[in-house]
Amino acid sequence: MIGKEGEPNNPGEVVFQVRDLTKIYAMGEVEVHALRGVNLELYSGELVVLLGPSGSGKSTLLNILGGLDTATGGDVTYRGKTLTNADERELTEYRRFHVGFVFQFYNLIPSLTARENVAVVTEIAQNPMTPEEALQLVGLTERLDHFPAQLSGGEQQRVAIARAISKNPEVLLCDEPTGALDSKTGIVVLEALDRINRELGTATAIITHNADIAGMADRVIHLSNGRITDIKANAVKKSPGELQW
Repeated sequence: MIGKEGEPNNPGEVVFQVRDLTKIYAMGEVEVHALRGVNLELYSGELVVLLGPSGSGKSTLLNILGGLDTATGGDVTYRGKTLTNADERELTEYRRFHVGFVFQFYNLIPSLTARENVAVVTEIAQNPMTPEEALQLVGLTERLDHFPAQLSGGEQQRVAIARAISKNPEVLLCDEPTGALDSKTGIVVLEALDRINRELGTATAIITHNADIAGMADRVIHLSNGRITDIKANAVKKSPGELQW
């Protein structure tokens, strides 16, 4: 059953509520308006894809939701608690305990094994899974004791995903997670993200410039020039294996 235009089909609890969000960067004497009055809700258990060209505001929006950046104006709440006026200590705690991040580049520690790279996070989390459990979720049980240099690009990205989810975050924010990968490897990575969303119920947002990935989302959010131009719910979600690009 389809919800009204732009709403998820079966919305869970509101995780993020964004109201009139603006972000202005000062570049010398020039002001760059990265976000221009964004309004949005994101819900528990849903997987959303944010589409738009470079400079559309996708990463800025994700970074503010994740507590990596602060807004110039407007309000952002996470489960009813405002992030907009949070101080650095509060944002650090928020990032540490509630949000998992996956970036285009894996940022693994070369001298640590896959298991040890994940343990770096589990040792400081409140309610973590074990590194072995996290790596099993992304299909890397056989690669626990391999170093990054012994892993393919897709395997390294899956270690990065395991590291992000090992803290049992309520939110997983992914910025171009397949951007450095070929399509076959990228689909394996998307399968890992899809599995985590389904099995753990983690609210997942994926930034991409690749419109084909939108088929696996519950909702697709289009951004252009710092504004949301369109939000659509997919009537039927594709599995990552059905995607082609």
